[in-house]
Parts: sequence; C-alpha cells; structure tokens
Amino acid sequence: MAHFYLSDQVTGSSVGDRLVLAGDEGRHAALVSRMRVGERTTVGDGRGRVATAEAAVVAKDTVELDVVAVVEVPQPRPVITLVQALAKGGRDELAIQAATELGVAAVVPWQAARSVTRWEGRKAETGAGRWSGIVREASKQAMRPWSAEVLPLHSTADVVALAGRVPTVVLDPDAPLRLADAVEAGLEALVLVVGPEGGIAPEELERLTAAGATTARMGPTVLRTSTAGPAALAALAIALDLWP
Repeated sequence: MAHFYLSDQVTGSSVGDRLVLAGDEGRHAALVSRMRVGERTTVGDGRGRVATAEAAVVAKDTVELDVVAVVEVPQPRPVITLVQALAKGGRDELAIQAATELGVAAVVPWQAARSVTRWEGRKAETGAGRWSGIVREASKQAMRPWSAEVLPLHSTADVVALAGRVPTVVLDPDAPLRLADAVEAGLEALVLVVGPEGGIAPEELERLTAAGATTARMGPTVLRTSTAGPAALAALAIALDLWP
C-alpha cells in the first residue's frame, strides 16, 4: 500500500462499500500507480477517516475499490497554522510543501510589507489555486489522515487579528526568546508567522506583538523564508511530542 488517495466518498463509508476513484485520482491509480485487481491501497477523506480498500475493477481512468477496513484518526493537537509570507522564486511554495508534509493543519498566504511577490487581481486567484494543489499533493504524499488546507490571502491587518485570537509565535532571528521556550505544552491551537526574504518590517512586528504575539528565534543562524517554517515545525514536533 504505497499510495494514498483522497475522496469524499470515504466519509460515512463502512466495510463492504464500494469507492470509485475517477478523474485525476482514478487516472493516477490506474496509469501511474498501475494498480491491479486485488491490490490494496488507502483512501482518506482528509478529515481523519481512512479506509483500506481492495481494487475490484481497474479501467483506463477509473478504479473501483471495495472497503475492507475503516479507521478514525483524531486530529493532532495543537492545530498549527503557518502564516507564510509571499516570496519570490517559489520559496513560499517550497515552504508550504514541506510544512504540509511535516503536519501543519493550514497555511495562510500573507501579503507582507516586504513581499516582493504580489498577489493582485487575477494573480490572487491563480496563486491560491496553485497553493491548494501543492498542499493537496503534499498531503497525499505524506499519507495524512487530516489534509492541510489553504486559507484566503491575508493582509497584515488580517494576521494581526489572527494573533489576537490564537496563540501566535512570530519567527524572528533577533528575538531574545528561543522557540522551544515560547510554546507551552497543552495548546489546542498555534499560529507560526514567517516573514518574506527581507524580513518582517518593524512596524509589522510592533502590531503583531501589540496584539499578543510572541517573537522567537530558532538558533544562531538566519534561515531562508523557505526553510524557517518547516524547521520550526520539526522542532515543535519533537518539543511537543507530536511524533509518537
């Protein structure tokens, strides 16, 4: 069972039900994975329900699967949201791909003051669609029972409002507090904020901390915007025992 597929059909399914993978999922199963009758795979609904299923019919672009087992996987806690500033050269996309594989629950595109890349007009819709595709594929690659989601484009005001509602850590290489000391065990939710290539503007830091956010550093080196979020997630996974 080397592959994982996503389908809303899994919600409410039980042993003995038949699932049909069609469209992109069906083509991938039939043509890329070369699934054969009798082969087993896993299919999830992206919300914690995962079915083990056996291929009963394999066509050119459709695979029919019989459910042989179903499990419910609780959503990991804390639920971590990565606010990733838009960055040039695809660095923001590298960040959200790795963050999704590492278990982030949601990613938020942030139009920061120093973001060179701008999502304006039709580019906002195109960018959001591209991020959604990256996150969906990364969720499948990591075989995640709970898929990550992409939230709408946020302005700095939106991120400040989020920091006022949810415990928030802003990654800042100049912060006096270490990341490991900035996050307490037992949190239900956490927001990580990563700035663009030029860093977070001083006025943005002031607004975020005034709203209740904590600034924290990860180590003695300065990481790229594509590296900072995933590195922080990996560190938190160990510190908070998220990887049993």
